[in-house]
Amino acid sequence: MSAIATEPREAADQELAPINAPRKRWTRFLLPTYTWLMILYLTSPVFVMILYGFNAIPGDRQTPKFWGFTLQWYRDLFGVAGLTSALKNSLVVAPVSAIVATILGTFLGLALGRYWFRGRAPVNFLIFLAIAVPEIVLGSSLLSMFVLANSRVSFIGSVLPLGIRTILVSHIGFSIPFVAVTVRARVQGLDRSLEDAAQDLFANPVTAFYKVTLPLIAPAILAGFLLAFVLSLDDFVITNFVSGQTQTFPIWVFGATRIGLPPQVNVMGTLLFGAGLLAAVANVVVQRRRA
Repeated sequence: MSAIATEPREAADQELAPINAPRKRWTRFLLPTYTWLMILYLTSPVFVMILYGFNAIPGDRQTPKFWGFTLQWYRDLFGVAGLTSALKNSLVVAPVSAIVATILGTFLGLALGRYWFRGRAPVNFLIFLAIAVPEIVLGSSLLSMFVLANSRVSFIGSVLPLGIRTILVSHIGFSIPFVAVTVRARVQGLDRSLEDAAQDLFANPVTAFYKVTLPLIAPAILAGFLLAFVLSLDDFVITNFVSGQTQTFPIWVFGATRIGLPPQVNVMGTLLFGAGLLAAVANVVVQRRRA
């Protein structure tokens, strides 16, 4: 009797199963397709740059036509004198400005994220203004400041002539707000009870900072340093105002576009992109190991 009663129930369950099962809609492909199309769109210029670093052109200036593969431009990477010196200037300015901006921006981010003081709101506004202001405005303002400063002390000579020193000072100035914002966001999310617990265990404020606070904000400091380094290495507008006769890598590339770029530009761009990619991967690996 029970076997006879269960057979119609099993048959009914089999009939209802396809109705209750979720249907696979074609719209589920929209987001993945859109994501991959955007990735392809954003990375296509990089792939073209990498490809044309192997272009076997007949002359020394690249052309739109792809002539074939060659490693000549990798072997002759430093064959263009002006390009080599410009890249050297960029590789000198970028890490120095990034280190100084990271130190100053970290202290500023700590102060803004942890303490309440009179004038905190105007400082936050100035940081936002420094990030939002167009680079052409900032560059022209810095140029006016340097020219005015040199004219005021003209009787003893220019203390800060336009060149690599003014580039360094300018890059430090516009990189500090980016580091400060990154560190401030990290500091505001910290649990202050961890520092209180360290001080309850007889750690003085300096020891608590180095043992607790600094390791917790280290990822933000590293991110701020990398951001400042890339901004300095990539900047053209502000550098063009304050560089004088000194050329950095972006300025040299812009000037060379009038007569044609040598293939070594693509090679150097590929190497810089690879270095940045390795740094990003290393940062992810370190974060995962800490987690």
